[in-house]
Amino acid sequence: MMAVKKKFPYRAAVVACNGDCPASAGFRCSYGCVGCGNCAAVCKFGAISLNANGVAEVDEERCIACGMCVKICPQQVIRIHECANSIVVKCSNQDKGKEAREVCAASCIGCGICERTCTAEAVKVIENCAKIREEDCLSCGMCAVKCPRGAIMDLRGIL
Repeated sequence: MMAVKKKFPYRAAVVACNGDCPASAGFRCSYGCVGCGNCAAVCKFGAISLNANGVAEVDEERCIACGMCVKICPQQVIRIHECANSIVVKCSNQDKGKEAREVCAASCIGCGICERTCTAEAVKVIENCAKIREEDCLSCGMCAVKCPRGAIMDLRGIL
């Protein structure tokens, strides 16, 4: 497929699962990526692949935000993200703290540190998992820096 020139700010898919619990493991997060590969198969631009743990990852440079992966994901962990904001929650786990810690080394435990840290009030813990309202986020990254579990990340790898 031919590459598509993107206008800034552009959009791309993001997987709300950090991949620290292998999809092939018997004891894993029931909210995360299951490694079925449907998203990779449906992507006409080769923007999605499965990592070493069998979890979907998006190549932002190749993704045109067509949304096909969002529609086909059985776990609904893929969404279209405004790429001007590089701060994302890479977790979908809704289990409470102890249970979340047992299934994933980097799952959100709903502690609320990110919510209290955010000066823009863009982060809220809903159903034991942090959510970022992109339209309010300043991309300062303080929530990512303060997250004790590493569930909030900077897609650019700066923080």
